[in-house]
Amino acid sequence: MSDTTSRPLFYTVREAAKVLRVDANTIYREIRENAFPAVKIRTRYIVPAKAIEALASGATETGGVLDVAAMVQQRQVERELAQRWR
Repeated sequence: MSDTTSRPLFYTVREAAKVLRVDANTIYREIRENAFPAVKIRTRYIVPAKAIEALASGATETGGVLDVAAMVQQRQVERELAQRWR
């Protein structure tokens, strides 16, 4: 069985919350605040599996606590800089 058939490309918000062991409302709030990656299809959100994997690998690579708030702030700064240079 190949990797693409055994692992989903996307999770529902509830599935992502279960994997991360948080409440689904936490994920929804972070998505609405543009602090968590998601794809919106009409009124539904789906979460890329790679985003969850990146969180896990980031924490593993640093050997410490991964500060999602700092990551969000960095993303916002990068977006602002990119828009200025357009």
